[in-house]
Amino acid sequence: MHEPIRFQHAPGNDGGGEKAPNPGVLPKHIDLKKDTALTIHWSDGRVSIYPIAYLRKLSPSAEAKELRKEMARNPLTVLPASAGQAGGAGSLTAEAIELVGNYAVRLRFSDGHDTGIYSFAYLRQIDPNQPENRPTVP
Repeated sequence: MHEPIRFQHAPGNDGGGEKAPNPGVLPKHIDLKKDTALTIHWSDGRVSIYPIAYLRKLSPSAEAKELRKEMARNPLTVLPASAGQAGGAGSLTAEAIELVGNYAVRLRFSDGHDTGIYSFAYLRQIDPNQPENRPTVP
């Protein structure tokens, strides 16, 4: 089992000059358990728990967005071998997380995907704890 990766984000820290899309709601605490989920405690009191596979599936990278569009157009789309699996062996994990300025995090997954930058606004939008966003597939 992996040890969680934790870091505190201090509101008001400009992180190199970037401005958060919604400066009123920022993460107070981010906790990544590599083999299960990313947990964010927001400044407004909400706690969001994002399963690793859910984050990988909803990666904001250009490649993942195009794949989702293609799947919406054609339900018989053949998925790349790396889409959501760790090279076909074992379960998907998050291997690393890094803060990107004052507005986002970047995750590196065990399948090699690391091009998605998850803005805090996007993470709020895809919060699986909200009824309209609850995943139907684990």
